[in-house]
Amino acid sequence: MDRTTKNPGPPEPLDFLEFAAARGRHLVRTAFLLTGGDAHLAEDLAQETLGRLYGKWRRIARLENPAGYAQTVLVNTFLSHRRRRSSREHVTDTFAEVAVTDTDPSLRVTLLRALGELPARDRAVLVLRFWEDRSVEETAEVLQLNAGAVRSRSSRALARLRDLLGEELDELAHS
Repeated sequence: MDRTTKNPGPPEPLDFLEFAAARGRHLVRTAFLLTGGDAHLAEDLAQETLGRLYGKWRRIARLENPAGYAQTVLVNTFLSHRRRRSSREHVTDTFAEVAVTDTDPSLRVTLLRALGELPARDRAVLVLRFWEDRSVEETAEVLQLNAGAVRSRSSRALARLRDLLGEELDELAHS
């Protein structure tokens, strides 16, 4: 047995630029949903998230799931932004022009509009649970809630979406 063989040690951390290139679009898409369709704010949130990750990249790269950690930072950045938003900003009901590849763009616009009318935490719960397809437990961990709170928020937020969509929901479901 050769005792001079060295232990290779911990794996080299992922290169931050590679990570940002691979996950950046996904972060922007998630932020777009969280912001209710504000493409500019979504890009700002994704960039702020990547900036926060860059400062601690050596430690984050060694995590089991750096992408999951990035999603958590994004959601927390979004929630922080909502809390500190300046009074000089105003909400608008227009969406940035974005190329749509879905087969039903009217459904997408209607859902984004309705999502934009929900409170920030409810929107975050729905985006994480149903867009990101996360479990109740994962969503609870990201939002620092208990699983019961995620379930009840999901239920109330879905009911609110149904109320907001009203007859539009029936029309879109049957078209």
